Amino acid sequence: MSKELAREIKAVATIDAIPHIMEILANSFQLRFICVARVTEQAWTMCAVLDNADFGLKPGDHLDIDTTFCRTVRINRKEIVINHASADAEYCDNPIPIMYGFESYFSYPIYDANGEFFGTLCGLDPEPRELRNEMTHGQISAFAKLISNQIQLNEHIEQTHNQLDDVKNMTRLQEQYIAILGHDIRTPLSSIHIGINFLDDIIKDSEIASSIQIPVFKAVSRMKNSVQRMARLIDDTMDFTYSRVGKGLPVKLDVSKDLTKQIQYTIEELATTYPQATINVHVDIANQVVCDEKRICQLLSNLLKNALIHGDQAHPIDVKVITSHTDFILSVSNSGNVIPGESMRRLFQPFWRNEENEKQEGLGLGLYIASEIASAHHGAIDVSSDSKKTEFTFTFPLNRSISKFVNDVGHSSLMSSRC
Repeated sequence: MSKELAREIKAVATIDAIPHIMEILANSFQLRFICVARVTEQAWTMCAVLDNADFGLKPGDHLDIDTTFCRTVRINRKEIVINHASADAEYCDNPIPIMYGFESYFSYPIYDANGEFFGTLCGLDPEPRELRNEMTHGQISAFAKLISNQIQLNEHIEQTHNQLDDVKNMTRLQEQYIAILGHDIRTPLSSIHIGINFLDDIIKDSEIASSIQIPVFKAVSRMKNSVQRMARLIDDTMDFTYSRVGKGLPVKLDVSKDLTKQIQYTIEELATTYPQATINVHVDIANQVVCDEKRICQLLSNLLKNALIHGDQAHPIDVKVITSHTDFILSVSNSGNVIPGESMRRLFQPFWRNEENEKQEGLGLGLYIASEIASAHHGAIDVSSDSKKTEFTFTFPLNRSISKFVNDVGHSSLMSSRC
């Protein structure tokens, strides 16, 4: 049996209504054999059967197509109905009723998702039955159409699943390609960065600086900014790819030693980039924290940059980083327009942008990556927005002491996709 035929038989077998339809037809017309068959030009194959006549046929069995009336049904796309074969002028000498020992018989066409002939709904009995009447025709044809519709629906569902699998596979290949590309771009970008730093050092030399024109300073400054921007875009893309291809964003957990200093440095770096903004900072990390310092600072940078870009810079931005007895809490708040409900629901989706906001920078991955970092620390980012302020608050539990952390992992750091 071919794979395609096996798939078609399986598809019919999954239609829950067919056994009930066969039972109804058998009881309504006193027929001891009802079946659904797949009929091609070359073969007749059983798909589903109710056999109270003990013919011994089961799903997957074949009959010689020339020994059935189904070939005629397939060619003419029209049903065949017989009440009493041996007394019927058209069928009394036909070898098929004699071969299978039936007197009453019907065969109605059923169709696939493309409207092509699929097979037949058949019924027969060794005794004569009254099948040639309007009521019987209406009932059998309605059931044949119902089976056709179910076959079509199942095929559409299967096609949709296959298309979805293809999209998933293509997406995965694209993400893997992005990861490889991002990795390969880092090397030449690093060489450019080294060269720019070398030029920067030369320009800063007191004996040489006076002989260099101001445009050279500006050109090197622009090159540095461009390289830094490219590096950030690559980092965001790589983080996105790791989070999708792997099992979440990778974090390196350790007992924090320099988190306050790193947080202050992160804020100062962005304050330099946005000199027109006012940033109020309150940092009070009273408890020891097990985290990935670099990732925490990356999360802060993404939230703060979001506030700098989308907030009203006529008002200060407030950054607060504290620890309570149970939690690490980092919040960034700014004044500005209220975030609407639909945008609020989509803030942390990758590549999402609010088309109504003209202040667009980057790839739209900053908040998504921040949420992934939060998840990697078993935390979450909550957002509130009203006419007074918009606030992003990242919280994760301080539920591990240093001794417990060391006992759990066997050393003071761990590469993990989740804390």
